[in-house]
Amino acid sequence: MALSTPLSVETVQPGPPMASYLPKEDAKWSPALQPPVGLGPPAPAPNLLAPPHGDAAGFGHLLPGVLPNVEPGPLDASLPPTGEQLLPDLLISPHMLPLTDLEIKFQYRGRPPCALTISNPQGCRLFYSQLEATQEQVELFGPVSLEQVRFPSPEDIPSDKQRFYTNQLLDVLDRGLILQLQGQDLYAIRLCQCKVFWSGPCATAHGSSPNPIQREVETKLFSLEQFLNELILFQKGQTSAPPPFEIFFCFGEEWPDRKPREKKLITVQVVPVAARLLLEMFSGELSWSADSIRLQISNPDLKDHMVEQFKELHHIWQSQQQLQPVAQAPPVAGLGAEQRPWPMHPVSMQ
Repeated sequence: MALSTPLSVETVQPGPPMASYLPKEDAKWSPALQPPVGLGPPAPAPNLLAPPHGDAAGFGHLLPGVLPNVEPGPLDASLPPTGEQLLPDLLISPHMLPLTDLEIKFQYRGRPPCALTISNPQGCRLFYSQLEATQEQVELFGPVSLEQVRFPSPEDIPSDKQRFYTNQLLDVLDRGLILQLQGQDLYAIRLCQCKVFWSGPCATAHGSSPNPIQREVETKLFSLEQFLNELILFQKGQTSAPPPFEIFFCFGEEWPDRKPREKKLITVQVVPVAARLLLEMFSGELSWSADSIRLQISNPDLKDHMVEQFKELHHIWQSQQQLQPVAQAPPVAGLGAEQRPWPMHPVSMQ
């Protein structure tokens, strides 16, 4: 087969007209493609989304039910009084967490990754095709309310052989892979002919055993409630590692196996943004508690108190100079006005 062989087209047997795919009130949907109640056109994708439809409390009903389980410890004791709380706004107002944001990174072997963030409360469909999803073809391509995310073009792959095999896989990704958000959980539904393997926090098979996604079967990828529980255990020192949250897909090749992920033809990384933000919070500014670093400073003596007095007088003198300039001594060569030394006269330390 020549490397420039166009997309192959299979002969399709005559079937029911497209009108038969129109949704009806009494139509029975397959469990994997059951649309959420009240689906409408995709809403605008702000950075911080409102609580999910049908849940006025948003994320608030989940986080208070998990975080209060933390027993008082060094972190609580080191926090300042209520008026000076340094807790991030996302913990004080958990409904502000970008629960529906997903970071997606496409990677072709040896090529720079292509990354984007989607903010659709229903999820997205990863595909490669010129065919567009329509309301009349829901059973073929999934709900039209999903964000439609197309794989990058492989044309910039320099190796002819690699580009040929990559195109072979992309040619069977017309129907795509659905990433569907249900509450605070993320699921995958494989519609495409191309086999998909994955690894992630909810994977039942860990280690080097290939983990496939069955076709048109709902597969749970990530649970935010499980992530929060494991994050609490990690903060309490009951686990040695933070909870995982990254999900990796490998298209058309087995994964995980003994072959490095970088050697795979097509991989996709998916990161729930809310989980990443929460983990960064606890490993970042909240880890700067009073007992995390013990500063070694001597108790002040008489000379230290005198230096503090000179520092205070110096500060007052500088403020007065800025408000009411007075005649000054000739400038010292090489020093600006703000760099001139403040005169200090010897005093007895008796």
